[in-house]
Formats: sequence, C-alpha cells, structure tokens
Amino acid sequence: MRFEIFLNKAIMLDIKFIRENIDKVKKGCQAKQAKVEIDTLLDIDKKRREIIQAIEDMRAQKNQASKEIQKTENLEEKNKIIQKMREKDSDNDKLNREIKEIDEEFNNLMLQIPNLPFDDVPAGKNEKENVILRKWGEPTKFIFQPKNYLEIAEKLDLIDVKRAAKVSGSRFGYLKNEAALLEFALINFVFYFLTNSKEFKKIIQEKKLNVSANPFIPVIPPVMISEKAMEGMGHLANAGEQETYHFEKDKLYFVGTSEQSIGPMYMDEILQEKDLPCRYIGFSTCFRREAGSYGKDTKGILRVHHFDKLEMFSFCQTEKSTEEHQFILAIEEKLMQLLKIPYQVVQMCTGDLGMPAAAKYDIEAWLPSENCYRETHSCSNCTDFQARRLNIRYRNKLADKLNFVHTLNGTAFAIGRILIAIIENYQQKDGSILIPKILQKYLGFGKIKDKK
Repeated sequence: MRFEIFLNKAIMLDIKFIRENIDKVKKGCQAKQAKVEIDTLLDIDKKRREIIQAIEDMRAQKNQASKEIQKTENLEEKNKIIQKMREKDSDNDKLNREIKEIDEEFNNLMLQIPNLPFDDVPAGKNEKENVILRKWGEPTKFIFQPKNYLEIAEKLDLIDVKRAAKVSGSRFGYLKNEAALLEFALINFVFYFLTNSKEFKKIIQEKKLNVSANPFIPVIPPVMISEKAMEGMGHLANAGEQETYHFEKDKLYFVGTSEQSIGPMYMDEILQEKDLPCRYIGFSTCFRREAGSYGKDTKGILRVHHFDKLEMFSFCQTEKSTEEHQFILAIEEKLMQLLKIPYQVVQMCTGDLGMPAAAKYDIEAWLPSENCYRETHSCSNCTDFQARRLNIRYRNKLADKLNFVHTLNGTAFAIGRILIAIIENYQQKDGSILIPKILQKYLGFGKIKDKK
C-alpha cells in the first residue's frame, strides 16, 4: 500500500494543531476524562514524519536515476544504475511496510482523542456538575396524587412491557392503541414544524440570531451503517463501543440515533457554501445496549434497547456553528413549549460532553410522579471533529479555500420519553389522559379514556 493513502486520510483533530497546542490538548482530554497518551502519539508522529521524508527522498533518488538511465549510452553504466535502483526498491519496500505499521498505530491513537471542549464549558467530572441555565413553565400541579406513567398506560392498554419481555426480554415494550397513534401525531407535528421557514423566522428574530431560515429536509435514513461511517462519527472510543450493536460478520452497526447515519451522508464530498446550512430532520428506529445503565430505569420505556426518534442534524460554515447551536436549542425549547410541558435547560460540564461534542445542552422534562426533571433532549456542537474524520468540506468563496464543515445535532423528540412526559403531565383524576392541543389536529380526539 502506498504511503500517500495514509497521508490523505482526513481524521480526528489536526495533528499540526496537536503539535502546536500540546498543553491545551492534554487539558482538553483530561477535562473529558479521556485517557490518551499524547506524548506517545507525538513520538510516533515524529518517527512517522521521518519515514515519510525517507520515502520522499527515495522517490527523488529513483526519479533522478531514471533520468540518468535515459541519458547514459554506456550499457555497463546503465546496468550499474539499474542495480542501484533495485537495491533502493528493496529499501523502499521496507519503508512502506514500516509506514503501514506506524500509520496504524498513529491512527489508533488519534481516534482516541476527543473533541476539545469550548473554553466556556463548565468544568466538571460528571452529570452532577452540569449547570441548570433556565426553567420554563411551573411544575404541573394536581388536586390528586399523580401516578407513574406506566401504571396509567398499562391500565389504558397503551404500553405493554410484560408481553414484550416474553417476546424480546427486558427493556422492550409494545406501544398500542392511542399510544401508537400519538407516535405518528408527534412525527407529523415535527415534520410540519421543521419544514416551515415561517416558524424559524420568528425564532431567529426572538433570539436575535444571525442564522439562515433554511428549513430542515425530511429524511428516513438507514438504521445500519458501515464500520467506517460509525468510526467517523466518533461514538466508538472511550467505551462507546459497549453501547452499540455491532455485526462483525457483516461489518455493520445498528445506529443509536439517526445522526449517526445522517452525518456520513456527504463523506468524502465537497459541499457548496451557498447550500449551507444544510439541515436534516431524520426519523429512525434506534438501538442501544444500555450497557452502562445496569440497574437504572429497568421498568417501563424510559431506557430501552429499541426506540424511535426524530433527530435534527446540520452541516454549516465554520464561523456559524455557535449560533446554529443556539438555533437548534431554541427549536427544541419551542417544541416543548407548544406541547406545554415544563422543562429545564442544562449545560453539560466537560466530563459529561461525550466524545464528539465541544459543547452540549440537555432539556429535561418535568415528571410529576418522580417530582423531578428527566432528560428528553440533547443538543451538541461537534465543530469540525466529525467532518475531519469523514472528510466533509466546503469551499469558502471569500478565502478561496476548502474548509471542513461543522456538524451539529439535536433531538426533536425521542418518542418513548416524550410520551412519558405527556402521559404524566396530562393525566387526569379519573385515569384518562388529555391530548396536548397542538397534537389534536393530527389525531381527531382530545382525550384517551378507559375503554371498559
């Protein structure tokens, strides 16, 4: 394999940036609690560059020898030069084997380096040190003792986890009757809202953002992606592999969120700046092993192996991603406000960002039965981290050069979790559930009642 193949592979952080910002990279890895041997990486990088230089020198010598052969008329002299070239070919083969081995080691270490957190991200080790930024709506009050969503849903024959456990095991559930219809009402609501520029103009004006009102393109993406695509999205390192369903024989992964199959759509492509931001709203089934949640939320459909989700994804210009992030967060909040579900916005600390994100927010919905807020949405700015690994660029007309796009993602609705929030906040004393007004036009009814 020729060494240029490795050189042209666009991955991870820029190695030049790492060389020039060693302390910053080390601090960023430490802040994200990612154990990466940066000094070892730099030693390998130095040796790698030396081998590359040796290969380039060897090539120059061979080119010069080829020219000498063409000029030399003496057969004996020609044979001497040819013999030297054969010796160089042997040395060159050895160097190519070395570069192949060292490139593998280099790439493996580079893949372990997370995206560095922005300077304004709060420092912290885990979710306990996340920062609550604001709340919307008062926690729902009842004149009766509110019930848990599963108790209500089972009585109304909306969710069946017992039969799902018989068929599939734990952490699965059937959505039935009006719950199934509610899922499609939520999908229609989101697709209508996110493909409507008129709504975006209101949000942009209200939040005073300098972003485009381009609508989101609806897409139903594949739920299985290649190993290269999943690796490019940056979700495998630092125990991320444990959360995935990986079919090694087929070299495919099930997606844990549709962003993982939308992000690689433009792998190895150059986008036009005039088409940015390029926004998608994807609907897909998602699969997670929930390996790190042993003993947590084992009952019901809050934390399951298989669920449906509506996910926003944006490819945008380098300088626009911070405001694009605020725009996506504002959309998430607007969707919750239209459902009239109380929530709080939380800024993730450095230790709770995840591998690809430089900044991240969560929205947590109020659950009356637990008397607390629980996560329903996340929203991440991944800067150029994923685009480098996937080699997705755009041509900057002003500077007349190619830049890596910035990628962002945000939850519109994770169906199971938003159903839980609706059931709990809209429950009635008689055990029925009111339907949020915004969804009623997609359903044709305003209440879910006991069928007996």
